[in-house]
Amino acid sequence: MTRPAGVATSARRGALLLPLLAVAAVAAAGAGLVAGRAVPASGVWEVLGGGGDPTARHVVLHLRLPRTLVALVAGASLGLAGTVLQSALRNPLAGPEVTGVTPGAVLGAVAATGLGLAGWESPAAVVTAACLGGFAGAGLLWLLAGRQKGDPAQMAVHGVLVSAVLAGLTAMVLLVAPGELGSVVQWLVGSTEGRVWEHWHLLWPWAALWATAACGLAAPLTLLRCGDEQAAAAGLNTGRARVAALVCAVALTAGAVSAVGALGFVGLLVPHLALALFGADLRVALPGAALLGSVVVGGADAAAQWVSQVAARVLDADRLSVPVGALTTCVGAALLLLVARRRTAGDEWE
Repeated sequence: MTRPAGVATSARRGALLLPLLAVAAVAAAGAGLVAGRAVPASGVWEVLGGGGDPTARHVVLHLRLPRTLVALVAGASLGLAGTVLQSALRNPLAGPEVTGVTPGAVLGAVAATGLGLAGWESPAAVVTAACLGGFAGAGLLWLLAGRQKGDPAQMAVHGVLVSAVLAGLTAMVLLVAPGELGSVVQWLVGSTEGRVWEHWHLLWPWAALWATAACGLAAPLTLLRCGDEQAAAAGLNTGRARVAALVCAVALTAGAVSAVGALGFVGLLVPHLALALFGADLRVALPGAALLGSVVVGGADAAAQWVSQVAARVLDADRLSVPVGALTTCVGAALLLLVARRRTAGDEWE
């Protein structure tokens, strides 16, 4: 039996684009490694070749390399989580940021930090707190949706409400513990600053586990994108499939937020790019979304470091750090406007 022409075309396109995106991710990683004033590009390559003085080796191997790897994996997690959410809810404007997942994870991390139970210096506690918060946010959405869980429009509306409530609770935590504002602002904006090997060792196994589970749901998610009636007619238990997809999306988002904070619009817009490039075949689009997320966050991390250097020179500041979340939010907001303007109220998502 031959495959449909559209599926075959997507497969051929994926066979060409996936390796190119992998190369782009490596290039983004390289850009992140050479960004910075302490060690120039020539010194970085010397260190990677086994040489370099102790200071250069420490900067490259213990500061820049784990930061870059964490950025790549966090980006892949967010890109994959957003694609899973949009497919499961059949809503192109659904994303971790507006379904209670990211705000819940941020609330968990901020609350734990404000209470003195966690902090940037204790990654394991932060991961635990962020994951609990992310699952709590998703659970609140699930309870609020009630019998309308299968209605994408109602789920999206409830998701916005839940996100607003969780953001308000985060603000209340900051009012109760104002002394922690400086340490938690990174969670609110999103930053890769100060990421070390401990963060990497905690993030990558979690991300690999849930990414594998998410990619294993490619076939059920493809059916869900066609609508519940068609999926049920094909023999799919839509309720169980949607719950499994949401669990994967929450876990991936919580892991990323626990490592880098709330990176705005990554999980919302990367899926649009992935579907535009790879088509509706999620067997290809899901890995493609993961690679695209890595390229976006890795590239934004490198760009943030370069912008920080330029701004420090212009403002004559000794040290100035532009958080990567500021860049993803600014660029993402502009792209979201373009995406929204291309859609009309009566459009069907195909």
